[in-house]
Amino acid sequence: MEQKEKKFKVLFVDDEANVLNALRRSLRKEPYSFFFAQGPEEALEILKEEDIDLIVSDHLMPAMDGLSFLKMVKGLYPSVLRVILTGHADLQLAIQAINEGEVFKFLTKPWDDLDLKITLKNIFDFIDLRRENQILLETVKKQQNFIQRLESEHPGILDVKRDESGAIVLDEEDL
Repeated sequence: MEQKEKKFKVLFVDDEANVLNALRRSLRKEPYSFFFAQGPEEALEILKEEDIDLIVSDHLMPAMDGLSFLKMVKGLYPSVLRVILTGHADLQLAIQAINEGEVFKFLTKPWDDLDLKITLKNIFDFIDLRRENQILLETVKKQQNFIQRLESEHPGILDVKRDESGAIVLDEEDL
């Protein structure tokens, strides 16, 4: 049975409705689920209801700036990736946001539609890889526990004699 591919969920946060509408129009054909919030308070309500993969937030908003909001999100929902999309690009803000680990990427307004779509795809590829790595890590840990249990139940079971070519050697005295 083939597992159905997960549809990624993106939450855009901006205090300007026209920006959210422009994002909605430019991304309408993309294969993701989009949510739109006109500020951090509305975004937090959506986060309570939806399993969001990525938040793209404006920085300059009246109630709370984007970096403060994304710091809060990091504390509440650490697995959600965070991006700042701002029209007030400030090198110091970008450095602070990235160095503190609050954001995965820093984008500027006005955005290029193609660049935004490519950025989203790259972020979702990264999320897929992170999930796959987690599954592989869990598998390795299970295998390691199984091997340790085998060794404790049957001491020496993991000892293997090999000849100079690497072939396993079985002596009758070992049987």
